[in-house]
Amino acid sequence: MDLSAIALQGLQQAEIQLGNAATRLAGAGASPAGANLDIVDLSTEMVALMFAKTDVSVNLSALKTVNQIQKDAIDLMA
Repeated sequence: MDLSAIALQGLQQAEIQLGNAATRLAGAGASPAGANLDIVDLSTEMVALMFAKTDVSVNLSALKTVNQIQKDAIDLMA
């Protein structure tokens, strides 16, 4: 099991979540017919952004921990 790969995959998923929320927010108020439609639930999008931020933080912490474990293992071998 490669913990680094798992953390990197989590970062990629967080990036996708962030991109999706940003796309929905950017499209708020725009419609093809020119009518100003506000169909974006801002509270839902804010929650999605906060989850993405938390996911990034957790996965970065996991990468740092894996890095430290690898350094410690190398030090033990030396």
